[in-house]
Amino acid sequence: MKEQHIEQDLINKLSDLKYVYRDDIHDRAALEKNFREKFEELNKVSLTEGEFSRLLESIITPDVFTAARALRERNSFERDDGTPLNYTLVNIKEWCKNTFEVVSQLRINTDNSHHRYDVILLINGIPVVQIELKTLAITPRRAMQQIVDYKNDPGNGYCKTLMCFLQIFIVSNRTDTWYFANNNSRHFSFDADERFLPLYQFASEDNKKITQLDNFAEKFLAKCTLGQMISRYMVLVASEQKLLMMRPYQIYAVKAIVECIHQRCGNGYIWHTTGSGKTLTSFKASTLLKDNPDLEKCLFVVDRKDLDRQTREEFNRFQEGSVEENTNTETLVQRLLSDDYADKVIVTTIQKLGLALNENSKRNKAKQKQGKETYTQRLEPLSSKRMAIIFDECHRSQFGDNHEAIKEFFPNAQLFGFTGTPIFPENATYQQIEGEQASYKTTEDIFQKQLHQYTITHAIEDRNVLRFHIDYFKPEGKSKPKPGELPTKKAVVEAILEKHDAATNGRRFNAVLATASINDAIEYHNLFKSIQTEKLASNTEFQPLNIACVFSPPAEGNKDAKQMQEDLPQEKEDNQKNPKEKEAALKAIIADYNTRYKTNHSIGEFDLYYQDVQKRIKDQQYPNQDLPHVQKIDVVIVVDMLLTGFDSKYLNTLYVDKNLKHHGLIQAFSRTNRVLNDTKPYGNILDFRKQEEAVNNAIALFSGASTEQAKEIWLVDKAPVVIEKLDGAVKRLDEFMKSQGLGNKPEDVPNLKGDAARSQFINLFKDVQRLKTQLDQYTDLNEEQKQTIEQVIPKEQLQGFKGVYIETAQRLKAQQDKGDKDTSPEVQQLDFELVLFASAVIDYDYIMSLIAKYSSLKPGRLKMSRDQLIGLIASDAKFMDEREDIKAYIYTLKEGEGLSEREIRDGYANFKAEKNAKALAAIAGKHGLDAASLQTFVDGILRRMIFDGEQLSELLAPLELGWKIRTQKELALVEDLAPLLHKLSAGRTISGLNAYEQ
Repeated sequence: MKEQHIEQDLINKLSDLKYVYRDDIHDRAALEKNFREKFEELNKVSLTEGEFSRLLESIITPDVFTAARALRERNSFERDDGTPLNYTLVNIKEWCKNTFEVVSQLRINTDNSHHRYDVILLINGIPVVQIELKTLAITPRRAMQQIVDYKNDPGNGYCKTLMCFLQIFIVSNRTDTWYFANNNSRHFSFDADERFLPLYQFASEDNKKITQLDNFAEKFLAKCTLGQMISRYMVLVASEQKLLMMRPYQIYAVKAIVECIHQRCGNGYIWHTTGSGKTLTSFKASTLLKDNPDLEKCLFVVDRKDLDRQTREEFNRFQEGSVEENTNTETLVQRLLSDDYADKVIVTTIQKLGLALNENSKRNKAKQKQGKETYTQRLEPLSSKRMAIIFDECHRSQFGDNHEAIKEFFPNAQLFGFTGTPIFPENATYQQIEGEQASYKTTEDIFQKQLHQYTITHAIEDRNVLRFHIDYFKPEGKSKPKPGELPTKKAVVEAILEKHDAATNGRRFNAVLATASINDAIEYHNLFKSIQTEKLASNTEFQPLNIACVFSPPAEGNKDAKQMQEDLPQEKEDNQKNPKEKEAALKAIIADYNTRYKTNHSIGEFDLYYQDVQKRIKDQQYPNQDLPHVQKIDVVIVVDMLLTGFDSKYLNTLYVDKNLKHHGLIQAFSRTNRVLNDTKPYGNILDFRKQEEAVNNAIALFSGASTEQAKEIWLVDKAPVVIEKLDGAVKRLDEFMKSQGLGNKPEDVPNLKGDAARSQFINLFKDVQRLKTQLDQYTDLNEEQKQTIEQVIPKEQLQGFKGVYIETAQRLKAQQDKGDKDTSPEVQQLDFELVLFASAVIDYDYIMSLIAKYSSLKPGRLKMSRDQLIGLIASDAKFMDEREDIKAYIYTLKEGEGLSEREIRDGYANFKAEKNAKALAAIAGKHGLDAASLQTFVDGILRRMIFDGEQLSELLAPLELGWKIRTQKELALVEDLAPLLHKLSAGRTISGLNAYEQ
């Protein structure tokens, strides 16, 4: 179907939804005239020409966040006579009562942009939604990138017109529809390290996708629904100046809680899987409840001190100052009694709340003795009031005495629980006794009914979390354990050292080793130390793993440690036995950590040590050139800690040497499956305890679907299936190359004729590389399977193809970036996914050390020939802009010359400086400029990362040109200079340069 037909059908649909189609609005003047009429009507005012012009000047801003705020708030403007006009841009109290209009083929800037916007939706004359329609199938990521590229083009009017108020972008080819929030450019990243992009598909309450454009329009673009999406279900994150869209399941959960309170229909729980953004959902629920006059307070209750801090930080990230810290129980009681609107939403731990309500607590008894009012007496006036109490991770703490105390004290409270893993009869451990009969407590017993469900099965299908690859370890060789026996700890350490690089994609990611007891954790820590020391002594090329270990110290009267251990059952039990030994071992572990990372932690301030470990796990995100590998952690040994509630996209592997089941298993596995990009295709589990049955039981219990179907969704394909897919992908590439009269060889790719053929090669080889990346992280490949993969695509051939892929991608990407009308649709739609072609192992330091080995006089096992070295560099996307320089430098070196790594680095730096100076001198000569002046001009740009137009004029002043010729000369100079500036800036943006680029 042609694009104009899709467009007309959409306009008809929107007209059915009572939008007014404005076929008279096609340019900026008509858009502004319409906005003026709507503005004057809404604010009951008549503006002069001058006032309207000043109003536009005051509200139009290039900053998306500032515009989003202005759209939602009451603003002020000074009229010509000096009186203030308090106004809103739309009816912010009743969004449904605004006027909703649709315009098509809007051309906002007729001077230097030919771009037309397919469909724009206006609320009260303000453009809030842009819909881009496609006829070709296009990856959602590429569609998003195209829109962001248009947006960044200075001629397209997003910064200087009413288009700055756009909130949502929608892209559809009629059958497939995606949407995302508008944001400032820094929040979109499409480079080789791109993160998971916030791009959504709409869904129904039972998570059925609504992607067909007509259905999507009906469910998402209905006037009141769109008004709610913008006003209630987008979050403005002030600390990051960022717009967040809530996902459909988050919206349904919030609606269910708000409706339940409105209807006074008791308690309820939300089953949203781990990693699905429960904090944002609970934040939005509590802020909407804040405006409910019938509610006295909204409490958000967590069960651990670190989660209290984490949740408070998240809430305040979503809205500055939305919750204060309750440093102690007294502060909490004061807040509960406060009438201040700021204290209506309170985040606290269940322990603090329990202490306040427990008449028999030490604090309350002491107050009674002193004749003072106890906390419970002071809180008495609240006991009859209506409250909403939201419990986070309600599978943990809501089964104890604190929960009962809360229910008894606040009989009119409505209780809501969030859980990623509910308690069912099959995984219940807490007993309740009624009469003579004992039964286990479940989540439903506590919270009455389920309000909304979004299981891990849904999340995997949506790619909100990843699937799992599970390797049930099978030891080989002489030391094979007898049936029923577990492998020795030494065998486990050896297996981890052997498999870790494969599991973590060359240490791009890190891992957790879950152990069965504190004693086991201590033993593992010692074993890693001794085995790695031995390996290093016998092989200087061995790269040891950075190992950390964390478990809670014995409580011994320490309140913080005691509270921490409430949620760490194994550690609590272990610390009862020989606490002094445990303490000494933990001190030694922390001392080791201090030596490795040059820190100064102590057992007395354990929380700071624990926070530092968590930060280093997350710091894996930085490339080694920004943060050296020595500062990172490869494996953290744990017992209970970090297995629930800890999130890092850079943790991808869990080594398991402890028995896990039910919700404990799901929680632990889910540490590994946060989405990043295609370099992390799944969460990796290496199980040393043969727990396949426990895994199957957990999948059956928490899938919300039939077990067999769920297993297919949760678990990645077995290796033979993926090898078969790889074989198919290679054959398709082979058939394509033959159809072009070429062999399936890297050296034949440059002979492809035309952009359509080059685009086809990009798509076909990308599939090969994606499947190879997936297989590279399988830890359970046997020798036969490894040989099969080598036969399907030999290493040397793969590397050669990666090199020509990057070369071809660079050529086609340059066309995309120019955005010419002549660029073919095939090229425009390409998504290069260069992240698949950037190795974590092969970085600048690694290349320099390899070049030093090439130059070395000593023969070594890792020495490469010149051609091998150049092939390796050419096949890595990180060196896309620098590979010609490195290649040319290698050709200046002699094999066996004997230069040190420091000499190689200095030599390369000098080589580049000389090459750049020559290029700059050539540009200066071509344009009749003094070479030293041009060098000073370029140095100034790179120091400030700002292209200064005035300094450019000063540079050209000695030529004494008229303004017209000087302008032409400036543009010609920048055209020659820009490629060198982009190269020297190493990917960073030079502010103001794009205004001169043609």
